[in-house]
Amino acid sequence: MVLTRILEIYCWILLISCIFVNLYAFGILDSRNQLVWKIGMFLERLTEPVLAPVRRVLPTPGGVDFSPMVVLLGIQYIVQPLLVDIFRALILH
Repeated sequence: MVLTRILEIYCWILLISCIFVNLYAFGILDSRNQLVWKIGMFLERLTEPVLAPVRRVLPTPGGVDFSPMVVLLGIQYIVQPLLVDIFRALILH
């Protein structure tokens, strides 16, 4: 169950990163601010290793990046159910 909790936390990090990127893109956050820059780099280091391979495969229609949505859906509907099934199989055997 620790892995599912880690995945939940990572989903929240992805959502926060998406909000942060949009606030930055619309000029609400100033990238010259050192704190904003550090937070942005921290979130990028956490999310880019997972999002970059999805971005290479997924097209960006109209400049909209759907990779965070694909990763979130993959975690919610593929990875977490598989982990639950694996844990059940380990407990029952």
